[in-house]
Amino acid sequence: MTLTTFTSALAFLILGIAAYAVALLVVSRSLPGNLWREAIEEKNTSAAIVLAGIALGLGWIVAAAVH
Repeated sequence: MTLTTFTSALAFLILGIAAYAVALLVVSRSLPGNLWREAIEEKNTSAAIVLAGIALGLGWIVAAAVH
């Protein structure tokens, strides 16, 4: 792996995570209530599934940047 390849992968990783964070913020603000509180304290399965989808999406961004 050359320095150029590593720098490109790092740039795509940072841009991807930033874009994903903005999208998460938009989705979080558009949903009523607190998603984390619903999943953890209230044991809401639907909220936990949404959070799992968010985690998978972040993992795909990292994997695409590294690949």
